[in-house]
Amino acid sequence: MDLPGLSAVRAVHLVRDGKLTPLDLAEAYVDRIARHDPAVKAFACFDPDKVRAAAASCRPGPLQGIPIGVKDVLDTADMPSEYGSPIWQGWQPRADAAAVAAARAAGGVVVGKTVTTEFATRQPGPTMNPVNPAHTPGGSSSGSAAGVGAGLFPLAFGTQTAGSVIRPAAFCGVVGYKPTFGLICRSGMKIMSDSLDTVGVIARTVADCALFAGAVSGRDLGDPDAKPQRAPRIGICRSPVWSAAAPETVALIERVSDALGRAGASICQRELPEDFAELIEAHPIVMNAESARSLAWELTRFPDLISEGLRERLAFGLSQTEAALDHAYAVFARMQAAFPRAMEGLDVLVTPAAPGEAPKGLEWTGDPVFNFIWTSLHVPCVTVPAGTGPNGLPLGIQIVGRRGEDRAVLAGARWVQAALG
Repeated sequence: MDLPGLSAVRAVHLVRDGKLTPLDLAEAYVDRIARHDPAVKAFACFDPDKVRAAAASCRPGPLQGIPIGVKDVLDTADMPSEYGSPIWQGWQPRADAAAVAAARAAGGVVVGKTVTTEFATRQPGPTMNPVNPAHTPGGSSSGSAAGVGAGLFPLAFGTQTAGSVIRPAAFCGVVGYKPTFGLICRSGMKIMSDSLDTVGVIARTVADCALFAGAVSGRDLGDPDAKPQRAPRIGICRSPVWSAAAPETVALIERVSDALGRAGASICQRELPEDFAELIEAHPIVMNAESARSLAWELTRFPDLISEGLRERLAFGLSQTEAALDHAYAVFARMQAAFPRAMEGLDVLVTPAAPGEAPKGLEWTGDPVFNFIWTSLHVPCVTVPAGTGPNGLPLGIQIVGRRGEDRAVLAGARWVQAALG
């Protein structure tokens, strides 16, 4: 049996039925990591003996025995948390972040810490795209997305402030789920933007994402694999940033729209009202102003150990006037309140997950232009693989819904994925 090829849902069933032990599953992944991670570099910290010990003592629960990658902005009591920054090299927290503690309590086996960009925002780490190592895996959840894509673990935590779950998942050809803001507890996370930071999950299937996020949040997110009573009502949304779409994404949206219609969905074109374009300016103001204050200690004590690119963004944040910041917060509140009306008569929106394929090189993790609007709105988003682009790299399609309707968005994402074949 190809144990690393199993979905998390299937592996849990085998463990419960006594047909698979967590230790056997862990050994299979330890072997795969040894063979494949040198070409991917997904891990910031990996200790095979700790993985074996955790598997041997894991608790019964919804995640029993399943290996989990933990993005290195979430604290772990048994592994360093360095947040992608030399300032925190070797730092060992005393406690797990709440989401990590919940995963262990549900029977999950933490397999290691995954590479993040600097404070989940700027300087990339060494991780490479598992499909083509000459290309970025995306960021900031670089190691989590690449590790799932390379089969190094079936589940991983990511976080998103702009596009850091959805974009890397799309680039690596896997499923990424950014829940409704606050659905997964952020306690014990290195917070950058209190108004935006969202803990999300990455997996190979939509059902695995629902299993994982449900287990760590205490929410019933349903079974996305269950057959729906009817085909969904879908709005094809090009959003106010459509001009950033690469040719392969323009073609993708047309192809997806046709395929969903043929599969029985009710399809319409749904543009966001013009006011939503105000988020293009408001998002970076809020994100960078809050990040600059979150990193006050680092900026004061170790400015030379912060990358030049991040220092520039933090300086931009600190330069914002009180009036500018208040206006940006007001835009957030107004657009969040208006979004349900923009989706009237629809179950979900379908929109690009990224401008196109993963960019070549590791110096840049790609543009979050197709993500930050939805992050600002605090709504749930899922990306599913939707073919490949001109260079053979994965393309993803993003499914978006109303705040709090995560179960419906996950079900819609699974329907879309099945319709695309």
